[in-house]
Amino acid sequence: MVGCGKISTFPGKFFQSESRCFYALTNLFREDIYKVGIFSVISLLGGLSIFLYGMDIMGDGLKSSSSKALKSMLEKVTHSAVLGMLTGTLVTSVIQSSTATIVLTVGLLSAGILNLRQSISIVMGANIGTTVTAQIIRLMDINSSGAAFIEIFKPSTLAPLAVLGGIILLKFVKSQKTKGIGMMLMGFGILFTGLMGMTEAVSPLSESQAFTDVLQKFSDVPILGILTGLITTFIVQSSSAVIGMVQALSSTGAFTFQTVYPLIIGINLGTCITTAIVCSIGADKDAKRTGIAHILFNCIGTVLFMAAIPLLHHAGALNFIWGKPMNSGGIANFTTIFNLVTALALLPFTNQLVKLTTLIVKDSPDDTEDFYPEMRTLDEKLFISPALALHQVNIAEASMGRLARKNFNRSIDQLVSYDPERSAKISSVEDRLDSFTDAAENYLIKLSNHIDSTEDNNELNLLLQAVTDFERIGDYATNINDLSARLVADGHAFSETAKRELEILSSALTEIIDLTVEAFANGDEAMARRIEPLEEVIDEMVATLKDRHIARLKNGSCTIGAGLVFIEVLTHMGRAADQCSSIAVFLLGRHNEEILSNHHAYLHELHKGNDAYYASEFEARRREFLDPIETL
Repeated sequence: MVGCGKISTFPGKFFQSESRCFYALTNLFREDIYKVGIFSVISLLGGLSIFLYGMDIMGDGLKSSSSKALKSMLEKVTHSAVLGMLTGTLVTSVIQSSTATIVLTVGLLSAGILNLRQSISIVMGANIGTTVTAQIIRLMDINSSGAAFIEIFKPSTLAPLAVLGGIILLKFVKSQKTKGIGMMLMGFGILFTGLMGMTEAVSPLSESQAFTDVLQKFSDVPILGILTGLITTFIVQSSSAVIGMVQALSSTGAFTFQTVYPLIIGINLGTCITTAIVCSIGADKDAKRTGIAHILFNCIGTVLFMAAIPLLHHAGALNFIWGKPMNSGGIANFTTIFNLVTALALLPFTNQLVKLTTLIVKDSPDDTEDFYPEMRTLDEKLFISPALALHQVNIAEASMGRLARKNFNRSIDQLVSYDPERSAKISSVEDRLDSFTDAAENYLIKLSNHIDSTEDNNELNLLLQAVTDFERIGDYATNINDLSARLVADGHAFSETAKRELEILSSALTEIIDLTVEAFANGDEAMARRIEPLEEVIDEMVATLKDRHIARLKNGSCTIGAGLVFIEVLTHMGRAADQCSSIAVFLLGRHNEEILSNHHAYLHELHKGNDAYYASEFEARRREFLDPIETL
C-alpha cells in the first residue's frame, strides 16, 4: 500500500506526499480495470446515464404537475431572508436542480421581480433543496427482513412499480396534470433502476485493495477528496447525480465518515462552478453577483466544516462514526447537514453577503440601460419554467397595454388642443411599443419550443395575439396624432357638435381599453365578457357618427378638410375597439375549446342576441353611450 505521509515540511514533503497520492490513483484505475472488468465499467457508465435520465424525467414531471405552484412560490418571496431560503428549498425540491432554481432566480432578478438580497436567500435554500434526491436514494438501505409491506418500499420492488404506474397514467389518462405525475413516477423508477445498475457494477470494488488505498488518501490528504468531488461534479454537471454515485459506491462498505466527508464537500463546491458560469453569460451585474454569492456560500461552508470536523474529531465528538462504514443514508444526512448548517450560519449575514458581492462586482457610473425596462422581463433563463416565463411576459404586456391606452388618450387630446410636446411623447411611446412587440414575438416563438402542455400553449397564443393587438392600438393612436397635426396645419377645426360626439365616443373607447388591459392583466374572464357588448355599441356609434357627419358635410355646416379627418379618426377609433374584442375572445378561449377553435362562430352567436348576459350588457351600454349622441 502506498501511503500519504503527514506534511511536516513545506513545500518539499507536501509535493512528495501529493505525488504518492496521484500514483495511487493511477494504480487504482490500472488495477481495477482488470479486476472489475471492462464490462462492469460499461455497466457503471450505463447505470449513471440511466440515473441522470431518470432525474431529468422526474424533474420534468414535477415541474409539469406543479408549474403553477412553482410560479406562486417564486412570486411570493418578500424581503424576509428566511422566507427566501424556504422558497429556494421548496422550489429546488420540486425541480430537482439547484442550478435550475438559481437560473430561474437570476431571470426574475434581471426582470426586476426580485432584488439581490432576495436572490441570495433563495440560493441558500436551493443548496438545501438539492439534498432531497440524496434522501430519496437512501431507500436503498431498506431491509425488509421478510416483511411484505416493507419489501414494497425497497428500490428493487418500488422501481418497477413506479415505472408501471407511470406508463399507465401516460398511456391511458389524458389529463395534463396526470401526465406530469406519470412522468414523475417514470423518472423515479428509472432513477432507481440506474442506481441499482451502478450498485451492481461497483460491487467488485469491495474486494479491491487499490480502491481502499485511494479512500485512505482522502483521509490523509482531504484536499484530494475535495478536488475529486469538485472535478467529478463539474464534469457530470449534477451534484445530485454525483452524490448518487457515492451512495452507490457506499454499498462496497469501503466508505467511512473519515474518507467520505471531503468528497461530499468537494461535490458541493463543484456545483457552484456551473452556476457561476451560467450567471455570468450575458447577464447584468446583479445576476453575476448571485453567482458569486453561490460560490461564497459553498466556500465559506467548506472552510467552516474543514475547520470544525478535525477539531470535533480531536475532541472525541465524532468517534462514533469516524471509522465506521457509511451507508447511503449516512451520506444523505451529511450532505443535508452541510448545506443546512451553512445556510443557517450565513442567513443572519445576508446583508453582508450583498455588500461583499457588490464590492466584488462593482457598479460603474457609466452604466446605462440601452433598452426599455420591460425588455428585462424577456429573459431566456426563465425557459426552465415555461409557466413562469409566460407569467412574466403577461406582466410586461399588461404594462405595454397601459402605455398604449395612455398614448390613445393623448392622441384624443391632440384633436381638441394640439401640443407639439405631446406629439413627441406619442412618437416616443410608439417606438417603445414597436420595439417591445418585436422582442416579445421573438421571445414567445423561442419559448414555444419548451412548452408541452395545452394550457401553457393556449396562454402563449393569447400573449402572441395580445402583444400584436396592443401594438396596433398604439398605431391607431399615432395615426390620430398625425391627423390632428394635419388638421392644425391646414387651418381646419371640428364643429362643437363634432367635438361633443368625439368626447362621448372617446369615453366609451377609454373604458373598453381599460377593461381589456385589466382583464388581460388579471386573467379576469368575467371582465372579458363585458368587452364584446361594448365593442358592438362602439361600432354602432362609429356608424352613426359617420352618417351624422356626412349629413353636416352635405348641408355645409362642416368643411371638407375637417370632415375627411373626422371620418378617418372615427375609423381608427373603431379599429382600436376591434383589437380589444380580439384580446377578449382569446382570453375567454384559453379554457374554452369551442371559442378558441372558432371564435368567428362564437361572435356570430353573441351578436344574434341569444346570450342573455350579452343582450343585457349591450342594451345597458347603448343607453349609456349611444342615446346621448342621438339627443345631440
